[in-house]
Amino acid sequence: MTERLYTIGAYGFDAESFHCRLREARIDRFIDIRARRGVRGAQYAFANSKRLQQALADAGIAYTHAPGLAPSAATRQAQYAADAAAGIAKRARAELGPAFIAAYRAERLATFDAAEFARQHIAGARRPVLFCVEREPGACHRSLLAGRLAADLGLPVEHLMP
Repeated sequence: MTERLYTIGAYGFDAESFHCRLREARIDRFIDIRARRGVRGAQYAFANSKRLQQALADAGIAYTHAPGLAPSAATRQAQYAADAAAGIAKRARAELGPAFIAAYRAERLATFDAAEFARQHIAGARRPVLFCVEREPGACHRSLLAGRLAADLGLPVEHLMP
Protein backbone atom coordinates (compact mmCIF):
# COMPACT_ATOMS: atom_id res chain seq x y z
CA MET A 1 0.00 0.00 0.00
CA THR A 2 1.27 3.45 -0.91
CA GLU A 3 2.23 5.40 2.22
CA ARG A 4 3.00 8.77 0.71
CA LEU A 5 3.68 10.46 -2.63
CA TYR A 6 6.89 12.41 -3.08
CA THR A 7 8.14 14.88 -5.66
CA ILE A 8 11.68 15.89 -6.57
CA GLY A 9 13.43 18.09 -9.13
CA ALA A 10 16.98 17.95 -10.45
CA TYR A 11 18.01 21.59 -10.03
CA GLY A 12 19.91 22.29 -6.85
CA PHE A 13 21.20 18.74 -6.51
CA ASP A 14 24.36 17.05 -7.67
CA ALA A 15 24.33 13.34 -8.43
CA GLU A 16 25.40 12.29 -4.95
CA SER A 17 22.94 14.48 -3.04
CA PHE A 18 20.09 13.58 -5.41
CA HIS A 19 20.51 9.84 -4.94
CA CYS A 20 21.15 10.28 -1.21
CA ARG A 21 17.85 12.16 -0.89
CA LEU A 22 16.03 9.32 -2.68
CA ARG A 23 17.61 6.78 -0.33
CA GLU A 24 16.78 8.83 2.76
CA ALA A 25 13.12 8.98 1.71
CA ARG A 26 13.20 5.24 0.91
CA ILE A 27 11.82 5.84 -2.58
CA ASP A 28 10.88 2.61 -4.34
CA ARG A 29 9.30 3.90 -7.58
CA PHE A 30 10.58 6.78 -9.69
CA ILE A 31 8.01 8.31 -12.05
CA ASP A 32 9.58 10.55 -14.68
CA ILE A 33 6.97 13.03 -15.93
CA ARG A 34 9.19 14.87 -18.42
CA ALA A 35 8.52 14.73 -22.14
CA ARG A 36 12.21 15.03 -22.96
CA ARG A 37 14.42 13.15 -20.57
CA GLY A 38 17.51 15.30 -20.78
CA VAL A 39 18.73 18.25 -18.75
CA ARG A 40 21.06 20.93 -20.05
CA GLY A 41 24.29 21.54 -18.21
CA ALA A 42 27.08 19.17 -17.28
CA GLN A 43 26.21 19.47 -13.58
CA TYR A 44 22.85 17.82 -14.33
CA ALA A 45 24.11 14.98 -16.52
CA PHE A 46 23.04 12.60 -13.72
CA ALA A 47 19.39 13.41 -14.60
CA ASN A 48 19.72 12.41 -18.26
CA SER A 49 17.66 9.34 -18.98
CA LYS A 50 20.23 6.59 -19.47
CA ARG A 51 22.44 7.61 -16.55
CA LEU A 52 19.45 8.18 -14.33
CA GLN A 53 17.82 4.85 -15.13
CA GLN A 54 21.08 2.99 -14.54
CA ALA A 55 21.66 4.66 -11.17
CA LEU A 56 18.08 3.95 -10.12
CA ALA A 57 18.39 0.30 -11.17
CA ASP A 58 21.64 0.03 -9.20
CA ALA A 59 19.78 1.40 -6.15
CA GLY A 60 16.87 -1.01 -6.60
CA ILE A 61 14.39 1.74 -7.50
CA ALA A 62 11.86 0.93 -10.22
CA TYR A 63 11.61 3.50 -13.03
CA THR A 64 8.58 4.41 -15.09
CA HIS A 65 8.01 7.17 -17.63
CA ALA A 66 4.74 9.09 -18.04
CA PRO A 67 5.46 11.58 -20.84
CA GLY A 68 1.76 12.24 -21.44
CA LEU A 69 1.70 14.30 -18.26
CA ALA A 70 4.35 16.74 -19.40
CA PRO A 71 3.02 20.17 -20.38
CA SER A 72 2.63 20.91 -24.07
CA ALA A 73 4.99 23.28 -25.86
CA ALA A 74 2.24 25.93 -25.92
CA THR A 75 1.76 25.67 -22.17
CA ARG A 76 5.51 25.91 -21.56
CA GLN A 77 5.62 28.97 -23.83
CA ALA A 78 2.90 30.64 -21.74
CA GLN A 79 5.12 30.23 -18.68
CA TYR A 80 8.20 31.48 -20.51
CA ALA A 81 6.26 34.60 -21.55
CA ALA A 82 5.14 35.18 -17.95
CA ASP A 83 8.71 34.72 -16.72
CA ALA A 84 10.04 37.17 -19.32
CA ALA A 85 7.37 39.75 -18.46
CA ALA A 86 8.28 39.47 -14.76
CA GLY A 87 12.04 39.44 -15.45
CA ILE A 88 12.44 36.01 -13.83
CA ALA A 89 15.03 33.51 -15.03
CA LYS A 90 13.61 29.99 -15.53
CA ARG A 91 15.72 28.41 -12.81
CA ALA A 92 14.87 31.26 -10.42
CA ARG A 93 11.10 30.80 -10.73
CA ALA A 94 9.36 30.03 -7.43
CA GLU A 95 5.84 29.47 -8.74
CA LEU A 96 3.88 28.82 -11.88
CA GLY A 97 1.86 31.56 -13.49
CA PRO A 98 -1.93 31.50 -13.73
CA ALA A 99 -1.85 30.94 -17.52
CA PHE A 100 0.34 27.85 -17.15
CA ILE A 101 -1.79 26.45 -14.33
CA ALA A 102 -5.03 26.95 -16.27
CA ALA A 103 -3.58 25.48 -19.46
CA TYR A 104 -2.05 22.46 -17.69
CA ARG A 105 -5.26 21.71 -15.87
CA ALA A 106 -7.23 21.97 -19.11
CA GLU A 107 -4.87 19.92 -21.27
CA ARG A 108 -3.66 17.27 -18.82
CA LEU A 109 -5.78 17.15 -15.68
CA ALA A 110 -9.32 17.74 -17.02
CA THR A 111 -9.50 14.14 -18.26
CA PHE A 112 -6.91 12.70 -15.90
CA ASP A 113 -7.84 9.41 -14.28
CA ALA A 114 -5.93 9.14 -11.02
CA ALA A 115 -6.98 5.53 -10.43
CA GLU A 116 -5.69 4.50 -13.86
CA PHE A 117 -2.44 6.42 -13.30
CA ALA A 118 -2.04 4.62 -9.97
CA ARG A 119 -2.58 1.24 -11.65
CA GLN A 120 -0.01 2.00 -14.35
CA HIS A 121 2.66 3.84 -12.38
CA ILE A 122 2.17 3.51 -8.63
CA ALA A 123 0.77 0.01 -8.04
CA GLY A 124 2.98 -1.94 -5.66
CA ALA A 125 5.01 1.09 -4.60
CA ARG A 126 5.05 2.29 -1.00
CA ARG A 127 6.98 5.51 -1.64
CA PRO A 128 6.78 6.70 -5.25
CA VAL A 129 8.29 9.98 -6.40
CA LEU A 130 7.23 12.26 -9.27
CA PHE A 131 10.24 13.73 -11.05
CA CYS A 132 10.80 16.76 -13.24
CA VAL A 133 13.62 19.29 -13.21
CA GLU A 134 12.65 22.47 -11.38
CA ARG A 135 13.96 22.90 -7.85
CA GLU A 136 10.82 24.50 -6.40
CA PRO A 137 7.76 22.23 -6.50
CA GLY A 138 5.47 25.24 -6.98
CA ALA A 139 7.43 26.18 -10.10
CA CYS A 140 6.78 22.81 -11.73
CA HIS A 141 3.86 20.86 -13.11
CA ARG A 142 4.74 18.02 -10.74
CA SER A 143 3.12 20.02 -7.93
CA LEU A 144 -0.14 20.25 -9.90
CA LEU A 145 -0.11 16.53 -10.61
CA ALA A 146 0.80 15.70 -7.00
CA GLY A 147 -2.04 17.88 -5.76
CA ARG A 148 -4.50 16.10 -8.01
CA LEU A 149 -3.26 12.66 -6.94
CA ALA A 150 -3.42 13.69 -3.29
CA ALA A 151 -7.01 14.85 -3.68
CA ASP A 152 -8.18 11.87 -5.73
CA LEU A 153 -6.27 9.11 -3.94
CA GLY A 154 -6.02 10.54 -0.45
CA LEU A 155 -2.23 10.40 -0.44
CA PRO A 156 -0.11 12.76 1.62
CA VAL A 157 2.55 14.58 -0.46
CA GLU A 158 6.10 15.46 0.51
CA HIS A 159 8.43 17.50 -1.67
CA LEU A 160 12.08 16.42 -1.50
CA MET A 161 14.39 19.42 -1.60
CA PRO A 162 18.16 19.82 -1.86
